[in-house]
Amino acid sequence: MLHLALRMAAHRITALLAVACAVLGGAALITTTGVLAESGLRSQLPPGRLGGADVVVAADQEFHPSGDLPVALPERATVPDRLVERLAALPGVTDAVGDIGFPAALVDGRGQAVPAGGDPRTAGHGWSSTKLLADARVTGRAPSGAHEVAVGAGAGPAVGETVEVVANGRPAASYRVTALVDAPDADGVYFADATAAGLAGRDAGGAGPRAGTVDLIGLRVDEGAGDGAGSGAGERVAGSGAVERVADAVRAEVAGTGLKVVTGADRGDAVAPGVGSARSLLILLAGSLGGIVLLITGFVVVGALGVTIAGQRRDLALMRAVGATPQQIRRLAAAQSTVVAAVALMPGVAAGYLLAGRFRELLADRGVLPAELPLTVGPLPALATLLLVVAAVQLSARCAAWRTSRMPATEAVAESRSEPRTPSRTRTGAGLLLMLGACALSAVPLLSRTALGASVTSIAGILAAIGLAMAGPALVRSAGEAAVRRLRPGVAAPTWLALANVRAYALRLSGVVGPLAMGVVFVLTYTLTQTTVLAATSDDTRTGTLAQYELTAPALGGLPDGTLTAVREVPGVRAAAAARATTVVWEYEELGEPAAESAPATILGPDARDVVDLGVTDGGLDRLTGATVAVSAEAARTRGAGLGERIRLVLGDGARVDARVVAVYDRGLGFGPVVLSRELAAGHTTTGLDQRALVRTDGTSAAEAGLSALAADRTGLAVAGTAPDAAGADAPPEVWINLALVVVLLGYLLLSIANKLVAATAQRRTEIAALRLVGTTPRQILAMMRREAAVVAAAALAAGLALSAVPLALLGQGFLGHPWPAGPAWLLPAVAATVVATAYLTVELPTRHALRTPPADGLRAA
Repeated sequence: MLHLALRMAAHRITALLAVACAVLGGAALITTTGVLAESGLRSQLPPGRLGGADVVVAADQEFHPSGDLPVALPERATVPDRLVERLAALPGVTDAVGDIGFPAALVDGRGQAVPAGGDPRTAGHGWSSTKLLADARVTGRAPSGAHEVAVGAGAGPAVGETVEVVANGRPAASYRVTALVDAPDADGVYFADATAAGLAGRDAGGAGPRAGTVDLIGLRVDEGAGDGAGSGAGERVAGSGAVERVADAVRAEVAGTGLKVVTGADRGDAVAPGVGSARSLLILLAGSLGGIVLLITGFVVVGALGVTIAGQRRDLALMRAVGATPQQIRRLAAAQSTVVAAVALMPGVAAGYLLAGRFRELLADRGVLPAELPLTVGPLPALATLLLVVAAVQLSARCAAWRTSRMPATEAVAESRSEPRTPSRTRTGAGLLLMLGACALSAVPLLSRTALGASVTSIAGILAAIGLAMAGPALVRSAGEAAVRRLRPGVAAPTWLALANVRAYALRLSGVVGPLAMGVVFVLTYTLTQTTVLAATSDDTRTGTLAQYELTAPALGGLPDGTLTAVREVPGVRAAAAARATTVVWEYEELGEPAAESAPATILGPDARDVVDLGVTDGGLDRLTGATVAVSAEAARTRGAGLGERIRLVLGDGARVDARVVAVYDRGLGFGPVVLSRELAAGHTTTGLDQRALVRTDGTSAAEAGLSALAADRTGLAVAGTAPDAAGADAPPEVWINLALVVVLLGYLLLSIANKLVAATAQRRTEIAALRLVGTTPRQILAMMRREAAVVAAAALAAGLALSAVPLALLGQGFLGHPWPAGPAWLLPAVAATVVATAYLTVELPTRHALRTPPADGLRAA
């Protein structure tokens, strides 16, 4: 069977190239998705500044909903500092360090803030944290006084110099540099331990919300104990046996507290919660991409195999005539296709690993992933791709050969040169039902004005395109018959032949129109969904932001104390309010079952009503004090969180709170589903500093000049307008990621469609040769094929636009209030030009090649 399959494949190279290209591109995309998913599950961050710690104790930075994947919590949760002494007393522990991080930045001679390295929000540490560095080399002595610091060796200052430091929102103060710390990831500003605790509000006698806590505890284990060796690469790791014994003792000590004890590669997750949460993003990204990739890959592979098997119907029918059983016919078709798939699988998988690397670089460049998060390159994605693609090829080939294999031998031979007279009613009905279901699904954006509701639009479009592919033969045949009936008697011969071919070979034509229409639907719905949601979000933000300016201090890790007071004293300033962003997990019930969803949240106070207008429909922001929240109307409707109701939230550091709803607002797309009061969020963010100050002025140039002068006079402050960037610079990174995905998938679709069209045209050599033998000139044949290409392009564009119209109209109505989406005006002409060029070139070139072959040779080769 395999030998026969190889011989058949050797005579159908052109058609099988379409299958090979479809498999290669599909394998690359599926492998890429698999690598992202595996990296999200298994990738490990480097230990960074914890490289010298053997055991790390930290709070659990994940929320674990029942029956679902963990949700990352980006705000630093703390550990009681009294635990440090208890763990230091455990056998085998040589050092126990309570590490804290807080905003700190150096100030240069021009008064400009210079980040001390790493994240400015956590650049400040106590001196004892240097014990957690791997192979730290210290030049100088440890800081001991309240105005002494140590800095990283690459920061610039030398030992003995005086530097200005802004720490945790306090005014810049002078400090003497007593030491330089040279070690991997040693960037930062190191204060005396007592000074650091006071600056961070962590000293045990303090009154702050995080008094008496540390961020994490790092333990060093006796190097001489145990039976293992260090891990190398500059890290200090004690014997593995000793480390595990100490880790077990620590787990017993902290049992029941909810704290995590990690060793080895897991230490990297404890360095920065926000960085560790990036793995969750990879899982979500792979999950959202996986469905689209599998749908399109399956559609393309099925279409390519359909063309290939259709070109071999005569061979298969003859084999039925000489005694081959239906099962043998299907096995032969599957074996031949699997051989071709096997040839294309390996380069496809290799390309997938390379594509995953480039995709990770794109995510890192856009700030979606930390640059230090590596991809996990293992065999599992390749194995999953192998199983999925081979299964798809086997199933598709057997289905494509099903009709020929089941027909009586004489009927199979008779039909091998033609097409079934009546398309399958079951297939046609299923396709029409799928298109109707897609139209019904398109109504979701009318009911849910959220990003999740908008994502249904592209899914509905693709499902409608698949329905078109199923019902296509009947629709094309009906359209062809209608066109032929309306032809005038004097119509040109090429036009008559082209339309006759449309009517007689509806199955062949629909197999080309379907993928092209899917390409049109995919590009229009996927791209315009992104741009429409972005436009609706920008509209919510623009109309809801009363402030004309915002002040930020990114290099300082947050706004310094007293900024709001100073802003309000600027002439022309009418109102100013602070704002912060965080993440919450909203626990609620859905259909009687517990559910939880992570969502962005804004932290505002009652004074925010003077600088933002959330479109409050019930209640008021003036009540946003204490344990209270405001929620979007969408969230209030779907989760039963109306005015006066109490909701359960998990804050960004894992703290569970019950809050009362005091306002319901309309502009949830621009401001998120929930707004927290400042009191509710106090003590539950990593720094406690405000990220920005929103400022409303009287609109005069004097007010703008006053704000600019204030920013220039105060270290680290920057002033900017609040108007959205029309060029799209303010677009969320996921928008650019989705558009990059559109480009990649469109390239795959176009390549596969082009190969399919070339294969379908090349298989018509016998038809072209027969036309030439009965007197048709090469010019007339070219004219006929060009008209067929025009019919293909027009049908694909018309079908694609028709299938996209309903989802996009409902999306525009739901998000923008009018039945059309927002997007670039050039998109539709560009799509039309691409479809026309693809149809023309992939028909013209193989036709010209066939015309160069003498007609007798063409018939003989067939």
